[in-house]
Amino acid sequence: MPVGKDVTRVRVQLLEEMIARGQVWSRMAEKYGVENPSPPWKTSLDGICDALDREGAALPLLARRDEEDRLTGEVYPALPFPENQLVALAHSLIARKIIDEAELADHIEEVRARLEAGG
Repeated sequence: MPVGKDVTRVRVQLLEEMIARGQVWSRMAEKYGVENPSPPWKTSLDGICDALDREGAALPLLARRDEEDRLTGEVYPALPFPENQLVALAHSLIARKIIDEAELADHIEEVRARLEAGG
């Protein structure tokens, strides 16, 4: 998807389904008795954004930030931060066909299986 295209018009069913389950960090932390207010994946998200910003080839810096602002404000306004940032990035990457929705679903299932096996 070229820079300047409106990613807010792209529907990502996987993300919509995840949001419908309401699995935000505050609820998950409470459920599992975790006191850290910051999700463990936040540092990875920051690193991914930094790497994308430095490289700029897959998703140019200003485009990523503009899309994040628009997606968090227009498509995912009910999500708290940093979940909205994570979902906005996934949405942008899927809309641009940098990652595949089915492949992301497979990775999510792998993570879920590891979490459930450990708990």
